[in-house]
Amino acid sequence: MAHGAHRSPLLPPRPDVTLARDCEQCLGWGTVVTRDGHHELCHACQPGPARGESGSPRP
Repeated sequence: MAHGAHRSPLLPPRPDVTLARDCEQCLGWGTVVTRDGHHELCHACQPGPARGESGSPRP
């Protein structure tokens, strides 16, 4: 049985830690942990379309 590639829940996204350095939201990590226990890029300090699972930035 063939399976497609799945996103690994063990590897968090790669944030730009230079932008995250003084962020109070993520405490300098560049990622935040969701209620589901998944890592996401911090919406306060990480710009770009990579935010969220849908690929669109959240307000």
